[in-house]
Amino acid sequence: MSEKNREGKRNAREKMQETRAAEEARTRRNKKLGVVGVVAAVIAVAAVVGVVVQNQRSKPETPTAAPVGTIGDKNLMIPSGPANAPSVLTVYEDPRCPACGAFERTFAPTIDQLEDQGKLYVNYHIVSFIDRALSGKGSKTGANALGCAQDAGHFRDFHDVLYRNQPEETSDAFSNNATLIGLAKRVNGLDTPAFEACVNDNKYGGWVSAVQQDFDKSSYKSTPTVLLNGKPVYPKNGEEQISPEALVKWVDAANQGKPLGTTGPGNESPAPTSTASETNTPPSP
Repeated sequence: MSEKNREGKRNAREKMQETRAAEEARTRRNKKLGVVGVVAAVIAVAAVVGVVVQNQRSKPETPTAAPVGTIGDKNLMIPSGPANAPSVLTVYEDPRCPACGAFERTFAPTIDQLEDQGKLYVNYHIVSFIDRALSGKGSKTGANALGCAQDAGHFRDFHDVLYRNQPEETSDAFSNNATLIGLAKRVNGLDTPAFEACVNDNKYGGWVSAVQQDFDKSSYKSTPTVLLNGKPVYPKNGEEQISPEALVKWVDAANQGKPLGTTGPGNESPAPTSTASETNTPPSP
């Protein structure tokens, strides 16, 4: 074979190798760009999803309707007792919360008495987070029913009956509207067509969600949370354990030298009726 032919074949092989190398480099580059593009797309989608989730978390929940007489920002609190009482007790509690039930069964008579004496104004935040933890909807439906009782002027009566007849935490008995309406029969004047419709229609479902969202944004993470004039007093006030007697002492000390609140028929949260049940018989699921 002549030198010329050998040189020609060698050049042809080199060109083929160069072409193959260029093709392989281009393939690798395209693959790399493809991976980068996919990653960028995933990041973009994740960013969009993150914004949506964040918006869902931060979007303010404004209730379309709130129970009559509710107070505070967005009317999220249910008041009980004379508004001009010298001391304010703030209570965060969930209808399914067993610790709340124990607190109410121990302290409700004392709190009711302090209200009736014009010494205490109580602001209730009815939250519903236990439904999320244990599933079900008894916290929400119970909270809605309390809002319905507030409309009827019987919040305190029904509130006390509800906690005296609270089911086990793992039972979702309060999710049954018939159970709630049955308990309302124990409060004189509450079991009316208007109350039943309010419960069955979940009239204050949006309000219940807004109250819970407000609790989620707060620094309080458990129930019951109890504050006397803005200071935590449950389970202790400083180093002193709470008890009905201690609560009376703390309220009297805070009220010293101050005029008592106005009580009587003009009070927006009337005292419990004599027909309110005193039994503690949790309803069946």
